[in-house]
Amino acid sequence: MTRTDHAQLRIEDAVNELCPWSGKPIAADSLTLYNGAVVGFCNPDCRDKFERALTHFEGALQARRAASAGLNE
Repeated sequence: MTRTDHAQLRIEDAVNELCPWSGKPIAADSLTLYNGAVVGFCNPDCRDKFERALTHFEGALQARRAASAGLNE
């Protein structure tokens, strides 16, 4: 998601009220989309930490799927 996309998200659409990293209340400038749902964080750093973690895990899953596909041939 780009910064522009983040700006279009609305805090009232968030599925959570507290930041999953800190436990603090979420902020309107710290939203992202995850599996089609708006997820809130207490600040942009927590949001960006979440997005980096997702990118890491998605890359690892893709690598595992590719390796498994090669083994099944």
